[in-house]
Amino acid sequence: MTSGTATDCGVEPVSSDQPGHAKGGMPALVVGAIGVVFGDIGTSPLYAFRETFAGHHPLVPDELHVFGVLSLIFWSMMLVVTIKYVFIIMKADNKGEGGSLALLALINRKSEGKRWTKGIILLGVFATALFYGDSMITPAISVLSAVEGLTTVEARFAPMVLPLAVGILIGLFMIQSRGTAKVGLLFGPIMLVYFTVLAVLGVSHILGNPHVLIALNPWYAVRFFIEEGHFAFLAMGSVVLAVTGAEALYADMGHFGRKPIGVSWLIFVLPALMLNYLGQGAMILGQDMTTAMQTIHNPFFLLAPEAMRLPLVILATMATVIASQAVISGAFSVTQQAIQLGFIPRLRITHTSAGSIGQIYIPAMNWGLMMMVILLVISFRSSSNLAAAYGIAVTGAMAIDTCLIAVVLVHLWGWNKWLAAPLITVFALVDLAYFGANLTKVPDGGWFPLLIGFIAFTLLTTWARGRTLMIDRMREAAMPIKVFVQSAVSSATRVAGTAVFMTSQAHGVPHALLHNLKHNKVLHDRVILLTVTIADVPYVSEANRMGFEDLGQGFFRMVINFGFMEDPDVPAVLAATKRCGADLKMMDTSFFLARQTLLPSSRPGMAIWREKLFAWMLRNAESAMEFFKLPTNRVVELGSQVEI
Repeated sequence: MTSGTATDCGVEPVSSDQPGHAKGGMPALVVGAIGVVFGDIGTSPLYAFRETFAGHHPLVPDELHVFGVLSLIFWSMMLVVTIKYVFIIMKADNKGEGGSLALLALINRKSEGKRWTKGIILLGVFATALFYGDSMITPAISVLSAVEGLTTVEARFAPMVLPLAVGILIGLFMIQSRGTAKVGLLFGPIMLVYFTVLAVLGVSHILGNPHVLIALNPWYAVRFFIEEGHFAFLAMGSVVLAVTGAEALYADMGHFGRKPIGVSWLIFVLPALMLNYLGQGAMILGQDMTTAMQTIHNPFFLLAPEAMRLPLVILATMATVIASQAVISGAFSVTQQAIQLGFIPRLRITHTSAGSIGQIYIPAMNWGLMMMVILLVISFRSSSNLAAAYGIAVTGAMAIDTCLIAVVLVHLWGWNKWLAAPLITVFALVDLAYFGANLTKVPDGGWFPLLIGFIAFTLLTTWARGRTLMIDRMREAAMPIKVFVQSAVSSATRVAGTAVFMTSQAHGVPHALLHNLKHNKVLHDRVILLTVTIADVPYVSEANRMGFEDLGQGFFRMVINFGFMEDPDVPAVLAATKRCGADLKMMDTSFFLARQTLLPSSRPGMAIWREKLFAWMLRNAESAMEFFKLPTNRVVELGSQVEI
């Protein structure tokens, strides 16, 4: 209904329980993290090295360029993934949860009233909007790049690539409603095998050309820029593909915890990835230029002996399906957070696991993503074309994360500005360089994630602003509750049972109560004015679950608090309360909801087109009855009109 806490009803400041991390010892958590968290970045070797040389800004695969690119990849992983995300950003958790929205909620809670808070909120919302563009491109480019490996087995398989990729993606989206808990058990072992194969393939070629290891020296990246400044800058637009998925480490922290993700990255994933990239470079450098120019169009699959390429294609396809599954699940999770925090209208959310709150399915998001992913595959037709669209959303989100972490370091953690400035400057320069390089790809497809991002940003901000305006207008017309109780009790007939009136404000008289009294001229023996609030912490402790106030004459005001990662089951909380006299029985309880019809007006607030957009979103929002798990045969909806 609304966010924040209702102190006027006796609600203590909301605190969080321990977040719902996956259970098990460190080895089990490490394996689980490898299976879920690193799918996106783990499938980057399929196309990142290739695109740097054979993409929209091709490079000659000679020693200068190969060493320069490998050095850029390694130091990008160290600076962006290891130092920025693993060592710093992952420490900025919101009660154990990560991701742009969780970080935004943390900053908003700690910095309330600061002048720059609104700007930071808009940046965080835009990072979330860019995520939706990324979540459409990742499944398309990952699965397509894996299936394209069939052409290294047999060139005649080329016509089968598109239909097979589309079929795999449709199948993936079709099974989402059944949940991924059981399938998820296989993710860890499969990805363990996949990363092991990456390392073995890389080592097999490094042993034949160990000279490639000197590419880890940062001098070769510097030399690349000194001798090929313009081309080195353009190459960064493809090099960044090697670190796409870094933000997933932070976003998935709530499922596994910071330590298991950090351990699996440093000990297993990072070495496996770099060994594979170095192996691709060693293979290219060990060939004559004519052969290298042919090999560079698909170096990943050509690492394997001819007899092993088909099994490698199958394994890579499984890995890309797992990576796509993680992105889809992430889109569900981010959408749920955005709904709870008031940036997206209520959508139908189905829980697919009785034991894990994170296992959810959102039909509208699932089918929308599927249509866009299939459209991308059919429109762009190859992973190389999709690579031009990939990266700009990721680099934009990474740059915004740097802005957010600067606020965290200085204002939340109290770092000395002179100590924080050099670190933030390095991160900002790297992020802006990658973002600038990706801007050159806008005409070739980079416009797509930007377009999706701006559309999503418009929807998110329109809903948040319209919701605030609507609540303000309703508050203006609200009658003081004590005045209402004194006048209504003497003039209305009391009937048996309990009436629960849902209201977005923890003060004043709900519109539904006024309309019910006006038309039905009765009051129930027990009247509960109920407000549901979503706090800016992931989980709320049971001690702070409910606020309560006895208004007299059988009237009570309740405020139920949920965290933004929790399932708002209102009847379950009401059934457990003992503070309103006799136990609440659902068969004797009626729930009254107000459904607002918006009337766009010229009053200051939003442009008319945004008011109409908000009205459309409100009409298509999921009913509060289903969202709050209210019994369908005990709900009465009463309409009202609000002018914003």
